Amino acid sequence: MLVVVYFWGPDCPNCEVFARDLPGLLEAIPQRGVRVVKVNAYAHPELARRFALFGIPAFVLFKDGVKLGMMRQYNGREYWTAVVTEHAQGVGAKLSA
Repeated sequence: MLVVVYFWGPDCPNCEVFARDLPGLLEAIPQRGVRVVKVNAYAHPELARRFALFGIPAFVLFKDGVKLGMMRQYNGREYWTAVVTEHAQGVGAKLSA
């Protein structure tokens, strides 16, 4: 299973853009085998430090418990959907560590 950990924060304009897009994004990705987990980076600063976050939104991808990498910003619907779908299917390109 692919798990996408979505780090966000209150008063983050780019997080608000992603949040508005999220329902449509969830419809566009394979429903089986993908789970999105939302984490407030400000409420959980130890996790933000652990994953070396320098900005939000950020998305850390795990497959079967192994970190695949991360997307350090939201680059739009098409890019996010493509990355998540490809990694869910096991054909995604390497992401930044």
